[in-house]
Amino acid sequence: MSAGNEAVDWRSLREFADVDLTQSFVLSWHFESETLFIDADILLLPDHPFYEKPRPAEKVCIRPALVEFPFCVSVSVDGSMGGGDISNVLHRLGHGAITGLQRRRDGRYEIRGEFGTVAIEAERPVMRLKGP
Repeated sequence: MSAGNEAVDWRSLREFADVDLTQSFVLSWHFESETLFIDADILLLPDHPFYEKPRPAEKVCIRPALVEFPFCVSVSVDGSMGGGDISNVLHRLGHGAITGLQRRRDGRYEIRGEFGTVAIEAERPVMRLKGP
């Protein structure tokens, strides 16, 4: 891997410890008060502090969550130029399964999935599980 292509996979980011993003699903995107909000269903692994044993009809522990990217200054989709109104960019995004997330060498975050590849220029993300 060349130095220009270095990226940190989500598995190495403390914000996503003991979750499996590749088994998670984006429900919606929202931008407010300089923060990008991703409403998602997140798969928790057994070592996660909020993991609960799945019920008999369930196979895994899925919990609703909000992934927040504070101080978000730009969002681009599938390589389109960032800038412009972030809310308009998000309005065109759909929902879908997540296939990966990484922090790129330039500091941007990139989330990939059925909705495309979304590059986010923001501070470190925060994942908040929603209550029952």
